[in-house]
Amino acid sequence: MPTATSPGAPPAPPPHPRRWLALTALVASMLVLGFDMTILNVALPTMADQMGASTGEQQWMADAYIVVFAALMLPAGLLGDRFGRRRMLITGLGIFLVGSVVGTLVDTVPLVVAARALMGVGGALVMPLAMAVLPALFGPGERTKAIGVVSAASALGLPLGPILGGFLLDHFWWGSIFLVNVPMVALGITACLLLLPETTDPSAPKVDALSTALTAAGLASLVYAIIEAPHRGWGDPLVVAPLGASAALLTALVLRERRAARPMLDLSLLGHRGFLLNTLTATLVMFVLSGLMFVLPQYLQAVLGNDAFGTGLRLLPMMGGLVVAAKGTEPAVRRFGARAVISAGLVVLAFAALLGTRTTVDSGYGFTALWLSVAGLGFGFAVVPAMDTALGALPAERAGSGSGLLMTVRQVGSAIGIALLGSLLSGVYQDRLDTGGLPARAADAAGDSVVAAHLVAERLGAPRLAAAADSAYVHGMAVVLLVSGVAALVTALLVAALLPRDAAGGTADDMARSAADARQ
Repeated sequence: MPTATSPGAPPAPPPHPRRWLALTALVASMLVLGFDMTILNVALPTMADQMGASTGEQQWMADAYIVVFAALMLPAGLLGDRFGRRRMLITGLGIFLVGSVVGTLVDTVPLVVAARALMGVGGALVMPLAMAVLPALFGPGERTKAIGVVSAASALGLPLGPILGGFLLDHFWWGSIFLVNVPMVALGITACLLLLPETTDPSAPKVDALSTALTAAGLASLVYAIIEAPHRGWGDPLVVAPLGASAALLTALVLRERRAARPMLDLSLLGHRGFLLNTLTATLVMFVLSGLMFVLPQYLQAVLGNDAFGTGLRLLPMMGGLVVAAKGTEPAVRRFGARAVISAGLVVLAFAALLGTRTTVDSGYGFTALWLSVAGLGFGFAVVPAMDTALGALPAERAGSGSGLLMTVRQVGSAIGIALLGSLLSGVYQDRLDTGGLPARAADAAGDSVVAAHLVAERLGAPRLAAAADSAYVHGMAVVLLVSGVAALVTALLVAALLPRDAAGGTADDMARSAADARQ
């Protein structure tokens, strides 16, 4: 029976004939980013050992990538809109490849940070453009499945990265962890060239260099202040000044974008409640996930005594839960609606985090695997429908800039998650660690990180110091999990109360009206 169409409505465009093959190019691209995120996290304890990196320096090695990533996400989306999303996606993969090669050759913390920042430039082009082409390839009926596949690819890279990276760390130097990116980047570039169609929006606004600089400087200042606060104190001038500078820079960015006729940071997209709440949900999930991925490897290696390869294997329960949830999201949303599924996913995540606060030094891995599995399910059931309904809210002609805004806010959540939760852990660890009777220099070194404490304990023959460090670290991890659980629960309540029942319904039209109102 033919479906009725309104007389003036244009016919729906036919589905792209190579859309599922094209999806493989996006999968390869997202696998690269998934590898990179977790390979570094698992390698941080080894790098801290071999380079003498403190917790703050480890945070910078992780956050340098994310700060650059977040700052360049919006201009990357606009570059793809104007000059071709496939072309810019391939360019991003090439830059990522160069950064990976540089990372294999350096041997100091500042140079690792620089290599990570270069990789962030490439990642900023890959992530939003991989998502931006989905609305052009898939209709509403298939888009949820496509987003689930892309999300599962990124999630699959998370456990595979540390497993492969752990094997390299056990047999080669730590710089080899970046080598695993090279064949995947080559595969991604080849797949993009052969399978991915080119899509553009010539009417997209030009890249605003000043707004890009304000974004990068504002986020870098904020992250610097958060990372330095546990060591210097929140009242220290070197913490207060960057916080003030960050507030001023980001305020200037918002004011500039609100006055622009064609803004790079399209704040009108946040005027729709459904898009805003889904974006905040995805950001909260990334905040918690990134924080946990920074905290867990040190617990698994330093406290439980696993090597890098064993740590990668022991992260599989969380990644497995994430992949299972990504596959089950579409039927769940179809039956219960996005609002119910997102809220339930956040509640499950909160439960897992609160369960994790019961972890002790003597709990063993079995209990950790339990709450990691539950956390993975919560992550998946929250983030996949949130991303889908947010992307479904975007007008087709603003896919690049809109998805760039969405991914930028998510990456800001990641950067702040690593900085804030890592600094919270560092502060609690330092306050809790008993270094009585140690020489001042040894006590300072032990306070840098749990890895450093174990090295000091081994050098001095002080097993009590290692036990005290383990206890302090687990207590700090419990505080991080408590904060994460409360944040997830509050977000679940907000989503249940405020997210429209049909979260994506009519969103594009509503946002078009909001944009028109904002220009008047």
